[in-house]
Amino acid sequence: MRAALARRVEARAAAVRARIAGALEAEGVTTQVAGETVRLTAPGLGARWWRELALREAGRNGR
Repeated sequence: MRAALARRVEARAAAVRARIAGALEAEGVTTQVAGETVRLTAPGLGARWWRELALREAGRNGR
């Protein structure tokens, strides 16, 4: 029973990773699922992430 539960949990996690990758691919972001990690690559992705992170941090600090 424990092995069956472990298989179901892993199958669910794999499905979640696949949905994440699919949604990102639809937005034009290249994804690669490696084990438990979804890796992302796209032109300007890093810059956009840091820009949005800076905005979130500015909002938290009251600046």
